[in-house]
Amino acid sequence: MQNLVQKLLPRTTFKQAVAFRAYCTNKILDIGQPTASSHPQLLNEGEITPGITAEEYITRRKRLLELLPQNGLAIIAAAPVKMMTDVVPYTFRQDADYLYITGCLQPGGLAVMSHEFGLCMFMPETKPYDVLWQGQTAGVDAALEFFKGDQAYPMKKLREILPDIIRRSSKLFHNSNTATPTYLDLEAFRKAAENNCVKDISLFTHELRLIKSTAEQKLMRDSASIACQALLQTMIHSKTYPHESMLSAKVEYECRMRGAQRMAFNPVVGGGCNGSVIHYSRNDQKVRDGDFVLMDVGCELHGYVSDLTRTWPPCGKFSAAQEELYELILQTNKECIKLCKPGATILEIHNYSVETLRKGFKELGILQNWKSDFYHHLNPTSIGHYLGMDVHDCARVGYDRPLKPGVVITIEPGVYVPSSFEGSERFAGIGIRIEDEVLITESGHEVLTGSIPKEINQIESMLNNFCFGSTMHGLNFMKASTS
Repeated sequence: MQNLVQKLLPRTTFKQAVAFRAYCTNKILDIGQPTASSHPQLLNEGEITPGITAEEYITRRKRLLELLPQNGLAIIAAAPVKMMTDVVPYTFRQDADYLYITGCLQPGGLAVMSHEFGLCMFMPETKPYDVLWQGQTAGVDAALEFFKGDQAYPMKKLREILPDIIRRSSKLFHNSNTATPTYLDLEAFRKAAENNCVKDISLFTHELRLIKSTAEQKLMRDSASIACQALLQTMIHSKTYPHESMLSAKVEYECRMRGAQRMAFNPVVGGGCNGSVIHYSRNDQKVRDGDFVLMDVGCELHGYVSDLTRTWPPCGKFSAAQEELYELILQTNKECIKLCKPGATILEIHNYSVETLRKGFKELGILQNWKSDFYHHLNPTSIGHYLGMDVHDCARVGYDRPLKPGVVITIEPGVYVPSSFEGSERFAGIGIRIEDEVLITESGHEVLTGSIPKEINQIESMLNNFCFGSTMHGLNFMKASTS
């Protein structure tokens, strides 16, 4: 039977090969990433990646071509494999632009697009040795049949084909983040760069990625839901195990158990004064009784990330100073979320938050006057950022851009009082951030992280009335807190 399969496969199409092997041997053709045949629990028929159909990928390519100048050329390389040691790679994560256009989750490829031929994919060639050690990868057949490329060639053909394409193009756009010597060293590309004819493709791709489709919005809701459930379980867990490292491990475990492929970033788990370090990542300290812990976490689900923050006292009771400062941040969070609607901008919402927090800090005695420059030491961050396939998504799009339905942003007011604070000692060393994900809708907004509690009474009730081992109790609390 195996010999028969080997004889027949070269004369069959990709789709026929999958069907044949499934019927005759109960083995599915492996292309190096999930397909509807190999992973029916993840993908429906017609999807290239979970939740995103081939039709949607083709539409993305058409929209990119609409932005590309008539004689322009786009070159987008896959993310490189990064090594932790000489033989141990870091877990691979695909570049967002390459994934957005191709749907390919694997390294080594190069996507080229023009009005002349559509999408042309140059694919790495797998050797038997590589298959033995690392498994199958997608090749030319998969590029045409599965990823729906218009043309495809093995990578060894690139130096024969790409230079002529570059010479015929008047403008080149490439992804500078993943640029590779494979094409950078081509004389035609170097000459185009010398003539200032090369720009970054993110000028176009970030515009496309800014507004999420219905399918993308669902993936982002699901990603946010996973992160909320995971952080809720971690909050409950914190009363019994108030250690930064344990809480970091707990939230990652809960995310992965719910289907996330990875964390969106290394969790920030800052206990006590560590919470006033904005991107604290050591996560190696025990949280002292009575101190806050600030957890900024997010996960990635099929290419779309979540990002949320909650701050709470694992002991189950806010002190008077903690409560005063927390209420100011909470009210700022809620008021800024109300401002999220079509036509508003992140910059406008940020300016409102600065004015609100300046006045609040003065009333609490943290600032001498509400215009004090010391404010920027207490909160040097923006009120939020765009969110999507990357945590700080669509960096090319300014914060003065009017928001439109389908855009997802974060709202994350905070305060980071240093331990050496010379003002009121009762606030020294307190770090607080309350971060939510907000989807802009036609009628206003939808808070994607609204299921996880942030009111003081809800947090204290949860910590004092639910044991950390009860998943169902935690889920029931989430439902109760949103009703």
